[in-house]
Amino acid sequence: MGLKEVLKTNPMTKGLYANLKAKKDKKAHDNLFDYHGRFINRSNGTEYVCIVLAGYKEYLYPTVLGRLKNYAPEDMDVCIVTSGKFCETVNRICEENNWSYLSTEENNVCLVQNVAISLHPNAKFIFKLDEDIFITKGFFENLKRAYKHSEEGEYFPGVAAPLIPINGYGHVRVLEKLGLTEEYCRRFGTLKYAAGHERPVESSPDVAKFFWGEDEIIPDIDEMNELFSQGPVEERPVGIRFSIGAILFDRMIWEKMGYFVVNRKAVGLGRDEEQLCSYCCLNSRPIVVSENVVVGHFSFGPQNEAMKEYYETHKDRFAF
Repeated sequence: MGLKEVLKTNPMTKGLYANLKAKKDKKAHDNLFDYHGRFINRSNGTEYVCIVLAGYKEYLYPTVLGRLKNYAPEDMDVCIVTSGKFCETVNRICEENNWSYLSTEENNVCLVQNVAISLHPNAKFIFKLDEDIFITKGFFENLKRAYKHSEEGEYFPGVAAPLIPINGYGHVRVLEKLGLTEEYCRRFGTLKYAAGHERPVESSPDVAKFFWGEDEIIPDIDEMNELFSQGPVEERPVGIRFSIGAILFDRMIWEKMGYFVVNRKAVGLGRDEEQLCSYCCLNSRPIVVSENVVVGHFSFGPQNEAMKEYYETHKDRFAF
């Protein structure tokens, strides 16, 4: 019998062991959920909540949050989250739109998502968006449909996502559906389903501009969304690491994975993605991408500076 078993069963020590375990469990729980900040609660306790990670690209808000205002269903809670700061601009937008606002002093993306989800205990399903995702008409309704439709198919879905042109998976599928794979290869080289900043879709500003309509070869995201939404209802499992900028998942997935693990010594950029992708793969709950829903992703880090300049001079390509 090991020491742990002795401590658990010995009448002299089992009470002490139970106390120590309770303290350890509480400390672990606190690490996942304890925060300093503000929560302005305007929730109606609905079944669906949309959580938006924001606070660092304010120049996009008129379009990004304008689209959210236009296309968010009335029977869905919206909570904007700023990790590591209180943003007066976000606070004002939330007040105007009757959205909840969570701000935390600590900048940690895993922590803020744990807190935001826990503050909406009635939400059975969670939409999560990044602040540089441009949603389209019918996004919420059609992604709900895709999630439920995929449950009736060959897989138990873990996460549902739309097609995203600037994305390691989505850019290939968009090009295939539009018949533009040869044009892309001629301009930018080999085309592969692959993620990572060594890939042109995540590193090249020229590729980002191409997918946002430079040369008017690629239709805008609203036209693409309308076109693809008319096709047969279909979802495809993703065989690579997936960027989780726009997703829908069941609350039970978050609970079963033990919530997002929080490292208090790091901001945790990308850790939420790693954890969710790993859990889905290892537990046969794949990320599935709808063939019928399209949203825009502004850019990845190496493209951001050039794309900000592009945005300022081509706002019509991002407008709604």
